[in-house]
Parts: sequence; C-alpha cells; structure tokens
Amino acid sequence: MDERGSGLVSELTGPEVRIFADDQVADTETRGSSQEIGAERILVVDDEAPVRAMIGGALERQGYKVHLSCGGHEALKMLANSDFDLLLVDIVMKDGDGIELLDRIHAEQPHLPVVMVTAVHDIGVVIDSMRRGAYDYLLKPFTREHLISTVVRALDYRHRMEESHHYQQNLEMVVRARTEMLRQAMEDLEHSYDVTLEALGDALDLKDSETEGHSKRVTAYTIALARAMGIEPVQIKVIARGAFLHDIGKMAIPDEILLKPNKLTAKEQEVMREHCARGYRMLRKIPYLSDAAEIVYTHQEHYDGSGYPNQLKGSQIPIGARIFALADALDAITSDRPYRKGRSFEAARAEILRCAGSQFDPEAVDAFLKIPIELWQELRAEITGQSKLFSTLEFTREA
Repeated sequence: MDERGSGLVSELTGPEVRIFADDQVADTETRGSSQEIGAERILVVDDEAPVRAMIGGALERQGYKVHLSCGGHEALKMLANSDFDLLLVDIVMKDGDGIELLDRIHAEQPHLPVVMVTAVHDIGVVIDSMRRGAYDYLLKPFTREHLISTVVRALDYRHRMEESHHYQQNLEMVVRARTEMLRQAMEDLEHSYDVTLEALGDALDLKDSETEGHSKRVTAYTIALARAMGIEPVQIKVIARGAFLHDIGKMAIPDEILLKPNKLTAKEQEVMREHCARGYRMLRKIPYLSDAAEIVYTHQEHYDGSGYPNQLKGSQIPIGARIFALADALDAITSDRPYRKGRSFEAARAEILRCAGSQFDPEAVDAFLKIPIELWQELRAEITGQSKLFSTLEFTREA
C-alpha cells in the first residue's frame, strides 16, 4: 500500500475500528439518524482496496447503499448503468486522474454531488477541484465523524437541489397553465370586442345605406393587400380594425349632410371632413383601439400631401392608412352609386396605377398589381353574398 492510503488505514485500524465494530451504542445512535435520511446510493471510487472497503463499511453502517469502484473507467460504466446520489472520488488513481472523472461527471450529471478524496496537501489542487464542480473534499487521514458529516451535507445539498428542481418544474407547469388560461381569456375578450365592432360597423352601414357592406369589403381588401406586402400578422389585426372603423366618425355627422342626395356645399364638405377627427376622438381613449384610431384619423391623407386633415406626406402617413387608402378606392370605384354604376376591377386597376405616387403609396400599388383580379372579385362576391364562411371577424382572427 502506498502513502496515499496508509494514513487513512492507520486511522481506521487504530481506535476508530473499535467504534465501528464494538461500540454498539454509538453505532445504534448514528444509524438512527441516518434512517431519517434514507438509503441513498453512494459510489466510492478509489484504487486502494483497503481504503474503499473501510469507507464503504463506514457508510453502510449508516444505512447507505454503497457501491465500490477501483478506478475512473469502471466508475463511468457504473454511472452509465445505475443512478447514484453521491460520489466519493480519489484524486490520484492508477488508471487516471480523479479530476478527469470529475469533469466527465459534472458535464453529464451537473446536479450529482462529488466529494474529492486526497492525500495531497496542496490547496491549489483542492481549489481546482472545487472550481471544476466538486461539492467538497476530504483530506487524508480523516475521522469517521468527518466522513459521515461530509456525506450528510453533500446529500442534503442534493436533496435541496432536487426539491428546487421539482419546485421549478411545478412552477413552470403552473405558469404555463395560467398563461394558457390568460391567453384563452384574452382571445375571448378580443372576440367579444370584435363582435361589438362589427355591430358598430353594421349600424353605420344601416345609417348610410349608400355604402352598405362597404366596411366589410374594404376591410377584406385591406387585409389581403397587407398580407401581400408582408405586414406582420399582429399589425394586420390593428390595420383591419382601423379599416373596419374608418368611417365611424360619420355617426357624429348630421343626417342632413351625411344623407344629402345632392352635391355638398363647401361648408357641408368641411363638416363632412370632420369625420376623421371625430372618429379618432371616439376611439383613441379605448386602449384596445388606440393604434387603430391612428388609421381612422389618417385614412383620407394622400401620399403626395394633398389629402386631409393634416396634409401628411409619404411615410408620415401610417402604413395601415396607406394600405387602406388603396383598398378604399378599389371598393369605391367598383361599387354602384346613385349617380353612377360601379366600374370593373380592370378599370379600378388602371385608375389606381395612374394615381401611384400621388394619391397612393407606390409600394402598395406594386403589391396590389401582383394580386390577380380574380381574388378581388371572389372577396367581393363572398361578402356581397353574406357568406357565413367570410366575415370581418374571420379575417381578423386569421390575420
């Protein structure tokens, strides 16, 4: 036996051996405390048979299930086939460095505590093993009490880590469940909001029969165009609500002006133009609609600055309002009015192209031109036919 094991052996074969074998009172008291801990599995890795046998015997008397390994290679095989609660590893062994074994264990089972055992009185070695993930160390020779107290602390540390891990898992499950409940509640709330908005839009259409169905059609066109331009789905929902409510301010316009069959006077036109600001003021105080309110306020602005109410130009106009402006024109051109018949989608296409850069955003026009005319015709036909497969609500959910 070399110097690495001799100190421990002399310690355990001296007075201490009588405690292990003959002192029944002390042994019974120690076992009683360990039974509360449980039969944890401990792997002792040491290339000195007497040393690992005596460590194993001391731990078995405490009620632990002890397994012995003569070196790092055997220990790795045992770890691959069995679960352990604690490892005691000699730092210097014939078949390899215990530090290398520590590195492997820490990489593969970072929560498995490892106590390093060493006869090398070098604080640098100890510090290095602690930095590499060792829970503690035992410096040979050591007493049985020191061994047992170190093992108890290491296992207690493992139990705390497991409890923390289980608590974290349970907490994550609770958070996921509550998040799902919140998400469902928000979806239900959003759906109820959209039902309310659709009712408002229908009320406006009933008041202004000339544009019946306009809100739904222009919303469908706006969403289709926004998708073609690659707008994010979350933003499309906002744009859709702004498009659907774009004329909500007309509910505050006197009927004698809103429903006047003849041409409006200059003063009446001025009042009519107020519907943008009035709609904005109606919606901006509602958090759910604050972003959509910006589209309501700017939906009559022109790309070249010739629109109203603030003569905004280019990117000063929100992208949703720029998209809506084109969709609104598409519906206006292709819809019947008392004073004229609706024109074809081909005619609307040519008119929109003509106004690119003046009334409309050129990028929006480019995206519009890439969409087949058949799509616009199908959208209009479904809404006009009041298909149950198509509604503003369906569009906002899909968006």
